[in-house]
Amino acid sequence: MSDVVRIKKVVEEAYDTKTFFFDWNAEARPGQFIMVWIPGVDEIPMSISSITDSTKSITVKAIGDATRAIHELKEGDRISIRGPFGNGFDLDSGKMLIIGGGVGTAAIMPAVAATGADTIIAARSDRDVILEEKARKFASNVWIATDDGSKGFHGNAVQLMREKVAENDYDCILACGPEVMLYFTYKACEELDLDCQLSLERYMKCGAGVCGCCVMDDSRVCRDGPVFNRSQISMLTEFGNSKRDECGRIVKFR
Repeated sequence: MSDVVRIKKVVEEAYDTKTFFFDWNAEARPGQFIMVWIPGVDEIPMSISSITDSTKSITVKAIGDATRAIHELKEGDRISIRGPFGNGFDLDSGKMLIIGGGVGTAAIMPAVAATGADTIIAARSDRDVILEEKARKFASNVWIATDDGSKGFHGNAVQLMREKVAENDYDCILACGPEVMLYFTYKACEELDLDCQLSLERYMKCGAGVCGCCVMDDSRVCRDGPVFNRSQISMLTEFGNSKRDECGRIVKFR
């Protein structure tokens, strides 16, 4: 069952990223996602980037046909959505450090807003940093990491995470971003004996656990995830190693 919603506001976050706000009364939890249908193009999964009473949003980076089509939408236009789907973050996990990498920062923002936890936002350069201003509204500590050193810490999210973990007493790491970032976040948490919750991404067609396109080992990312804890991730042999394409074929990362 899908809902048709009207876009009430569009905010440009970066040269290639926009946030689309709309009114939608469905209950949603930080870390969940929706399926967005663009007629004549595709239906794609999008993380919910804000949850404020009846107002929700998605933050979209223009990287393919569907996302570029969404970028063409204006205030007053309509989109069709299904959901919300999946398991979100467990926010009762003690003292948390929340990490967003690239457009994955969108998925962690509702958790930042709900907890005010310390936050790292990582990107390739200062041009790619998104949602920093919003994060600073809720979190007393927000640190920026850029690969090229053009803003904040010169290095990646995991390097900065290790520094902050050494300085503070965290119980759990929450993160969303590119899989390589999440893989090394997980490895660091294993080494440091820290719990973690990672929001994973796989190709999704249905969003409801039926089609099997997003299967990772025996888990369906759309239904059993997208958020997995450290114990669950330890059982995923495909994590950091392979994914499935649109036809369900396994594609090795390396």
